[in-house]
Parts: sequence; C-alpha cells; structure tokens
Amino acid sequence: MDSATEAFLAHRNLLFTVAYEMLGSAADAEDVLQETWLRWVGVDLGVVRDQRAYLVRITTRQALSRLRTLRRRKESYVGPWLPEPLLTAPDVAEDVELADSVSMAMLLVLETLTPTERAVFVLREVFDLAYDEIAEAVDKSPAAVRQIAHRARAHVAARRPRGVTSAAETRDAIEAFQRAVETGDLRQLLDILAPDVVLIGDGGGVVKAVLSPVVGADKVCRLLTAGLGRIAAAVSPHPAQVNGCPALILRIDGEIDTVVAVRVDDGLVTGLYAVRNPAKLSRIERETAVSR
Repeated sequence: MDSATEAFLAHRNLLFTVAYEMLGSAADAEDVLQETWLRWVGVDLGVVRDQRAYLVRITTRQALSRLRTLRRRKESYVGPWLPEPLLTAPDVAEDVELADSVSMAMLLVLETLTPTERAVFVLREVFDLAYDEIAEAVDKSPAAVRQIAHRARAHVAARRPRGVTSAAETRDAIEAFQRAVETGDLRQLLDILAPDVVLIGDGGGVVKAVLSPVVGADKVCRLLTAGLGRIAAAVSPHPAQVNGCPALILRIDGEIDTVVAVRVDDGLVTGLYAVRNPAKLSRIERETAVSR
C-alpha cells in the first residue's frame, strides 16, 4: 500500500465524521470523501507536516462547498428535513462528546448555524483543532475564527438539551415507547413526554409524514395513537444504537419503515425525530464507523 492510501485509510473514519457532522447526510459525506481522496493523491506528501490536519482541511473545504449546495436543495424539500440516521456501534456511546456531536438533536442545532460557523464549531469543539489549523480550512484569519467560534458556541449552548441526561434515561424512554407500540396503548407515553415535546417527521414527499412539527404532549400522543393504531399489528419495533444514542427501528413485514430517534432532557422526552424517507434509511442496515 502506498503512503498516500495508507494515510487516507488511517483517517477515513474521522474524515467521514467531519463531513457528516457538517452535512447531516451520509451520502453527501461519502461524496466529500471521494473528492478529498482525488485531491489528496495529487499532493506532494514531502511538504505535508501533519497529514491528519491536511486531510481534515481538504475535507472541510469540500464539505463547505457541498453544504451551500445542500442548503439550496433543502429549500425545495417536501416537509421537514431531518439528518440521515446512522446505525452506530455500541462503543460510540462510551465517548460522550462524540455521541452528543452526532446525535440527531445536535445535528438539528448545527443546522441553525451558518456554513462557516458550523465548520468552525465542529472542528474546534468536537475535533479540538487549533485555531490556526481551522483558519486554513475555512480561509479566515485565526482572530476571525476565534470570534466565529465564540459566536457559534453561544448559539449552540442556547439550544442544547436543557439538562444532563444519562444513557439509562434515554434507554428507559425508548423502552417505554417500544412497549407502547407493542401493546397499542400509547396513552402511557404521556408519563414520559415533556409538556412541550416536539415531534418531527421526514418523509421527503415520498412516504406519508407530518408536514410540520407537532408540539405538545397531548397532540403528539394523539397523532401517534392514530398513526400507529392503524398498523400496530404489522409493526415490529427493534431497539438500536442510532447516531450514538438509543433509538427505535420500526419494521413492517421485515422492511425498515421508520427510524425514531429521541431527545431526552431531565428524564422526559422533549424531541421525537421520525425518519421515513426511504432514501435516508440505507445506513440502518449496517454499522457506520464514526470517530474523533
């Protein structure tokens, strides 16, 4: 194996994670990796001091370019847009910061940042790159990057989960949801739903899903009761590790129908994210490696 290939493969999982956290799309992240590879093989490795930093820089620039295109695509998306869920290995949850950074809830928070703010936040807060390294990746001065990082950090802090939640609390919420689906008694969910819980569905205009967020425990419970009540006998719920957090995969006749990720704050479910768009469910059939 030549040195360029060896270096790329050694950092591939990290590069994928950088691209995915910036884009929220595994398919686009893979495209970014392909573009990164094509540029990497043309680099004179003799002048590269830090291969990891250099590869992250290429990946970041390609992801920034694609992020702007992706944002235009989202403008014509039918209904709410949710990140593409990933089936992740159990050990991802052991790295609390990594699991938080790839969680559905955090990726939605990152969606509210500008492309440059998102890149700076991800590279600094998740991957702990130095300001001068980030500056080269986003074509800004180190001083400007510090200001952007401060602004992005404050923006994210205001929208992060309200309280510290253990993995056990999230698992309990998933298990309660699973029992409700299996028994058809969704009213018991009211015990774990926060009063201001939000349900977001992503069907992409291909399959049926709510076209706007549903807010409030009573409304969410009624919607789930009506929707799942019609297909309860055919639905088979399976717990899984999705984006570093416990989640539920709903299958109908053996085929994946919906992936439900949850956000739990102070022991109560504050967010339910139901991805139904078939184009976004391919990564649930096999584990995707993410790393820092």
